[in-house]
Amino acid sequence: MEKLIITVAPTGAQTTRKHTPYVPFTPKEIADSVYEAWQAGASIAHIHVRDEDGNNSLDLGTYVEVVNRIKDKCDIIINLTTAGGVAMNDEDRLRVCELGSELATFDAGSMNFGSDVFLNSPNFLERLAKKMKEYEIKPEIEIFDVGMIDNTLRIAKKGFIDSPFHFQFVLGIRGGMAATPKNLLFLAESIPAGSTWSAIGASKDQLAINTMSIIMGGHVRVGMEDSVYYRQGELAKTNAQFVERIVGLSQTLGRDVATPNQAREILGLDNSKRLKGLSSIGK
Repeated sequence: MEKLIITVAPTGAQTTRKHTPYVPFTPKEIADSVYEAWQAGASIAHIHVRDEDGNNSLDLGTYVEVVNRIKDKCDIIINLTTAGGVAMNDEDRLRVCELGSELATFDAGSMNFGSDVFLNSPNFLERLAKKMKEYEIKPEIEIFDVGMIDNTLRIAKKGFIDSPFHFQFVLGIRGGMAATPKNLLFLAESIPAGSTWSAIGASKDQLAINTMSIIMGGHVRVGMEDSVYYRQGELAKTNAQFVERIVGLSQTLGRDVATPNQAREILGLDNSKRLKGLSSIGK
C-alpha cells in the first residue's frame, strides 16, 4: 500500500472562535499552525484565509503572506481553497488560480450546505478547470455527493482536467452524503482507475472516516476546518494534535506516512514549484 498522505486544514470557512478559541485566523497563526502540523507529519496544507474581523476572504495578498510564511519554514504542499466560503464572488474565486499553487480545490457541483446553498455552475466549473490548467495547478476535486464525480468526468472529457485525478471525498456535511462506511466505499469504487483519493469526515465522524481511509488505501484530511474536538467534550488545542493521532494510528495499522516530496511523487506534482513563494509563481 502506498504511503499515507495527511492533509491538514487548519482554519476553514465555517469554524469560528465561538466554536473554539484555538482556531488560527491571522496569517502568522495559520502559518505557525501549518508548520507545527508539518513537524507532526502532514504533507499538504489546505489554506483558507480570513480578514481582520475573522470573516472569510479570498484576498490574494493575504494568501501570499500566509504561504510565504509557510515556505520560509518548511516544504509542505500548498493547497489553496478556490471557494473561501459558500457565497464568494466567481471572479474572485477564479483569481486564486493566478497564484499558481501546487494544488487548489475544485468543488465539483452545487449543493445545499447546511442552511446555505453552495453554487458551482457548470459554466463556472469549466472556467475554473481551464484556469487551473493554464496555471499548471492540479485540482483537488472535492466530492460531496456522487453526481459530482460525473460532473468532473464530463469536464475532463473536454480536455480541461487531466488524469490521473485526485479526489477529496467530503462526507458528513448537511446537504451532502452522510459519513458512513458504505458511502465511502461506494465513492472509492466510483472513480476512474489510477486516481488517488482522500477523505474527510465532518465533526464527530472525522476519526472514523480517517481510519477507514487508511485501511482502504486512501489518504486523509484532518484539522479544525472539519472538527474542533479531539475527543468527545475535549477541544483540540492545536491542529498538530490531529496529525499526530493519524500518524500513530497509521503506524499501528502498518502503513507508513508520506513526506511532502513523497506525496508530490504520489500525486504527480511538479517538484520544481515547491521552493517558490507565491509571489514568484503567478503569471
